[in-house]
Amino acid sequence: MASLVDRHTGFVAALREAGLPVSVAEGLDAVRAMQVIDLLDRDALRAACGATLVKRPAHRPTFDMLFDLWFPPAVGDGVGAGDAPGGRAARTLDADGRPVPPPLDPLVQARRRELAGLLRSGDDPALRQFARTAVGEYGRTPGQQSWFSSGVLGAMSPETLMAGLLAAVLEGRERGGMAERVARRTFRDRISRFEELVGAEVRRRIAEDTGVERTARLSVRPPLERLDFSSARRAELAALRREVYPLARRLATRLAQRQRLGSRGRLDFRRTVRASLASGGVPLTTYHRPRRPHKPELVVLCDASDSVSAFAHFTLLLTFALREQFSKVRAFAFIDATDEITKFFAPGVDVADAMTRLAREADLVWITGRSNYGHAIKVFQDRYADAIGPRTSLLILGDARSNYGELSLPILRDMAGRARHAYWLNPEPRDRWDTGDSAASRYDEIVPMYECRNLAQLAAFVEELA
Repeated sequence: MASLVDRHTGFVAALREAGLPVSVAEGLDAVRAMQVIDLLDRDALRAACGATLVKRPAHRPTFDMLFDLWFPPAVGDGVGAGDAPGGRAARTLDADGRPVPPPLDPLVQARRRELAGLLRSGDDPALRQFARTAVGEYGRTPGQQSWFSSGVLGAMSPETLMAGLLAAVLEGRERGGMAERVARRTFRDRISRFEELVGAEVRRRIAEDTGVERTARLSVRPPLERLDFSSARRAELAALRREVYPLARRLATRLAQRQRLGSRGRLDFRRTVRASLASGGVPLTTYHRPRRPHKPELVVLCDASDSVSAFAHFTLLLTFALREQFSKVRAFAFIDATDEITKFFAPGVDVADAMTRLAREADLVWITGRSNYGHAIKVFQDRYADAIGPRTSLLILGDARSNYGELSLPILRDMAGRARHAYWLNPEPRDRWDTGDSAASRYDEIVPMYECRNLAQLAAFVEELA
């Protein structure tokens, strides 16, 4: 029991380190749930821990990955009685003693035929056991020092089995119709499942060799709300896009509320004079006309240099979302020159495509192609000064690193003074501000600067505007 308690404690600590909010009470709830289930039933244990420790669906993949590391489905080769032996590469050698390439190796082809049969049947337990055996045979690095997935997937090449799988299930049916689309989707999902099982088995074996804590730190990506924008992958960008939209709505609401509360409408002279008759003509109370409701306007100024290129993807995501919430959105990008990029934000445009067009068509380079905030701010003032007015909220996104060049602080102060609100989101950790060529504090004196590396910090920034 002590061993189980220690493992549960380590598992909860790993969840917290990965960014999942797990309280002490929830950890104790999981222990109580273990008292009423069969601990030999791994699926029941997973369900009990998931029900007590996971708050959001987005956290489930991280939970499952860590659960598989801390409560593995097998140890060692994981081969039971009657299963094929594993642990060493079963490869055919040529006359010189070198491994035969997988397309010519009869043992590899036999394994591929076995995999094709499992993909057709959809037998998940058998597919899991096959992945375990395949990792034992083909998952060792050349020096036999560690494990890797690419060796297994390269030998099995599951994606190349698609044609044969479709031919087997569509025999005698018309190709290109609904049946083929459904079959193709089904097999694609099963192939993805096999790749996931291979990855999980590789992580399990690495954890046995190097320690589960170290493997967890290296293998597990943080949950979406704590994922750095700079490290987001294409699939994660799509998820970020869905999460950014509600934040954009809240940001627009916060700015509109600030605008309504920040000043009153014009003096209602007639109503004020009429009310003064009750006090002998002395206007003790002044009345103002109500402000006309309208959506605020937004100007986004984004650093698009290589140092923050991944952050620029997030900038585009945010700009896409904000377009629907503001009456007018104008977006500008800069490196050492500035150009308007609003035209790239047509509805329905893919973010990656927009970035490609921006890199190809936008005039962002003046001389060196390295960040020069001072010159970029000058260009913005010379070309687009009319973009900022009394109804405008100015949002600057960048790391404030100008390669020791000019900063154009007076011009930025004038821009911020003309805008109703001005804010700066910096993708760097706060402890790196003012290091090297960073001018974060000097810009922060003019435009309030906020650390914004992930969705959680963006949400905190939006809440702070309340």
